Formats: sequence, C-alpha cells, structure tokens
Amino acid sequence: MQVSVILPTHAPHSGRLHRTLAGLRAQTLPPNRWETLLVDNASPVPLAAAALTPVAPPNLRVIAEPALGLTPARLRGIKEAQGELLVFVDDDNVLDPHFLENALARFASSAQLGAAGGPVLPEWESPPSEWTRPFHGLLALRDHGPELLVAAGGAAAPWPHFAPVGAGLIVRRKAALIYAREVAASPGRHALDRRAGGLTSGGDCDLVFTILHHGSDVAYDPQLRLTHLIPASRLPVAYLARLNRGIMRSWVAVLALHGQCPWPPISRATVPLRAARAWWRRRVWSGSAARVRWAGDLGQFEGQADLTTSGRPSE
Repeated sequence: MQVSVILPTHAPHSGRLHRTLAGLRAQTLPPNRWETLLVDNASPVPLAAAALTPVAPPNLRVIAEPALGLTPARLRGIKEAQGELLVFVDDDNVLDPHFLENALARFASSAQLGAAGGPVLPEWESPPSEWTRPFHGLLALRDHGPELLVAAGGAAAPWPHFAPVGAGLIVRRKAALIYAREVAASPGRHALDRRAGGLTSGGDCDLVFTILHHGSDVAYDPQLRLTHLIPASRLPVAYLARLNRGIMRSWVAVLALHGQCPWPPISRATVPLRAARAWWRRRVWSGSAARVRWAGDLGQFEGQADLTTSGRPSE
C-alpha cells in the first residue's frame, strides 16, 4: 500500500461527492497500490459504502468519526491510513487522472519532501462576477505556473507563497504522524479548522507549517492538478465576507502558533473601534469588494484579540 486518499465529509452534496469519487475511480495508479478512506464526519444520515459503489473506486473504506470538525476527521484518517503517502481530498475535488501517479513520482524524487500540492482550478456552477476575482484565492483556487517550486524546511522557515492548500494536499505519513502527536498535545488546535457552520480555515496551514518547521521541504508541482467544484452559493458577498473573516482570524492564530505573527495581541475592547476605523478606510459603502476586504480586517482584529485572551500580553 503506497497511497492513502483521505476524504473527510459531513452531510455532502451527493452530486459533488459522486464527481469526487468518480475522479478517484479514474486514477491511472493500479487500485492495489492505494486506498480511499472516506471519513464520515457526523453526517446526519450516515454514509454507506454500498450506496457509493457504482461511482466509487474499488478500494473504498467508509470510516465514521463522530467528533464534528475537519481536524478530527483528518486525524482519524491519519490514524487509519496504511499508505506511506497521504492525500487529503475534499468532497468537491476532482483529481486529474494521473494525480496519484504523479504524486508518487514527485515524492520518490526527493526524500526531503514532506508536503506538496499543485494547481487547484475552478469549475463554476454559475459564472462568477468580475468583482469576485481578487477573492478566488479564498476558495482555495491556486495556479502558480508551470515550474516546480520548492521551499526548504527548517525551524524558522518562512511561509512559502506557493504552500499547498488542503485540497489535494499530499504529505508523508511520518510527517502527518508528527502533526497528529502535536495536535493531541494541544487540542485547542482543533479550533483552527472548520466545524459545521464555521468558516475558519487554518488547519491546512497548521499542518503544512508543522511539516516545514520539522525540517521537511514543501513543494508546488504543476503536475498535481485538480478541479474544485464551486457552487453558486459560495459567490455572494455575504458568504465571501464571512469566509475572509474566518480565514484571517485563524491565520493570525496559525502564525502566532508557529512564531511568525507580525501583529501584536490587542485588547478585545478595542476591536469595535478598530473595525469602525477600517470601515471608513475601506469605504465599505463603495461596493462588494470593499465589504469583503473589511471583513478580513475584522477577522484579523478578532485574531489579535484572541492572542490576548489566550494568555499573551495585550498592547
């Protein structure tokens, strides 16, 4: 067993999940060399392997994880996985047919490589408005071009701009086990990532930072392509604003956890005033893009206030 695909899901959209499973079924890597672990994360209607058989790869296992949240689901997948490479796939990702073969080749070429990802390209349910373009990165869309990019690991290694996102994130099993042990010793890190209804998104970054700071390299490989299926419900200004707020709040926490936060802790009592000033600076009344940017400011302030309440001194 060389590869374990870990697919966490909670009450999935059946059409998008079926596309994800069909993409796995179409992989060129022979099925006896990899497995698919579908982690059913407290879905109200439990998922059954038999119901998914017509579209799923033949190596599918369904595993129940009752603790709600993306981090507990991923940790369960890490615990159950048998492969030396772990590939994290969301329930709206369609991997390129050669993805797993290319992943094995990339990691075989460098023993120092601990984590990698590649281009994440959109398939829109409805064409996005032009004003949303600067915020497509919030939807985990990435394309850093046709060249291989590698960041060297080290205890103080900075965050690489091409770091992989959770969609299609590949990690070595031994690196994932280090992360799992650290999270077990610091369970507050579960709050860095999504739970039902929440839009915090720092768990991917925490995992990659942990791997990087334990000395392993991180790479972007243009051969590791996947398609992200994006429903129309993720394009309204209200959703993008909530998303930017949640991402920024958790990003502050991740940077602080790994000793690279450029912003000081602040008193929570100052957040409303800072938010009001940012509202005027962003000219929020001027349009949807300004509202989304202001929501990111608010998330940053809330993240800085969280640092104070976690025991760090206020400014």
